[in-house]
Amino acid sequence: MKGSVIALGEVQGKRAAAWIVDGRLEDLLIDAGEDAPPAPGSIFRARGGRSLKGMGGALLDLPDGDKAYLRGNKGLKPGAPMLVQVSHIAEEGKAVPVTTRLLFKSKYAIVTPDAPGLNISRQISEDEELLRLHDLASEGMEGADETMGLILRSACEGVSSDAIAEDIAAMRDLAEAVLADEAGEPELLVAGADAWEAAWRDWPDADVFDDSEDAFENHGVHELIDAALDVRVPLKGAGYAFIEPTHAMVAVDVNTGGDFSPAAGLKANIAIARDLPRQLRVRGLAGQITVELAPMAKKDRRQFEQSLKAAFKSEGGDVVLAGWTPLGNFEIQKKRSRVPIAELIA
Repeated sequence: MKGSVIALGEVQGKRAAAWIVDGRLEDLLIDAGEDAPPAPGSIFRARGGRSLKGMGGALLDLPDGDKAYLRGNKGLKPGAPMLVQVSHIAEEGKAVPVTTRLLFKSKYAIVTPDAPGLNISRQISEDEELLRLHDLASEGMEGADETMGLILRSACEGVSSDAIAEDIAAMRDLAEAVLADEAGEPELLVAGADAWEAAWRDWPDADVFDDSEDAFENHGVHELIDAALDVRVPLKGAGYAFIEPTHAMVAVDVNTGGDFSPAAGLKANIAIARDLPRQLRVRGLAGQITVELAPMAKKDRRQFEQSLKAAFKSEGGDVVLAGWTPLGNFEIQKKRSRVPIAELIA
């Protein structure tokens, strides 16, 4: 099927959302469940704990006896309340990673306490649109604390002024309410977005939006999820790869398949470079990723790196392309923002 589809449904009783482009699963979100670590974006009132000598951070107290890890301890006051936001998914048995740099994020607007200024996405370049959005930003933040900033996202382009103004007002009201609620015992103040909300907030508008009871059946989502759970991944051409998570890392093994041409290795490696961000995204995989590439000449490494860099460009600071190992593997570090779907669909 040509075109894009956003389908909302459930998987094993958990809210889920699928983004499909030309029949291919581009992204998949599944709620982690009640027993999972707090979702990224959750905001807590925490209590200052003890500094961890030699680690450059501190442990904080969260509700129900849980612990958070804060990188850096400048200004930390043991026992004092403080506002923190979950930055990424906690690894099993470890403290929840948090930051004191709060973001109040919606589809069109992001309010940024302690980061003043009015900013508009660089993806918007048309002068008249920039002027309209700047006026909306100025009006929406009029009278706000001078330390509070605003970012208008690329999704604002062409959207009605009323919708953007409502979004700015909602995020500003939420930010001001949370910032005024710092005193007290550890408490969850804002829960992270669930799958349906995150799909609305972060995905582009689709040609088809289906939130009916049969949405997943209508668009073959369950079959696409089954394919995403398969460790063997067909690549463009004759090549294929195996993507297998372990406790220590995600291992990616690239093979040329039935292609015996001189450029077979380069073609397979370029193919996985272009598809790897999507594969990791739909599988919910992150952390340390080691790619064992098909054989290719050292002079072709630059072309592979350029393809990989272009493919991961949209991931921003969440991904670090660490580089080559002595054995010729390529290492990547990706922030853990989701629970792997293989763990959610047991």
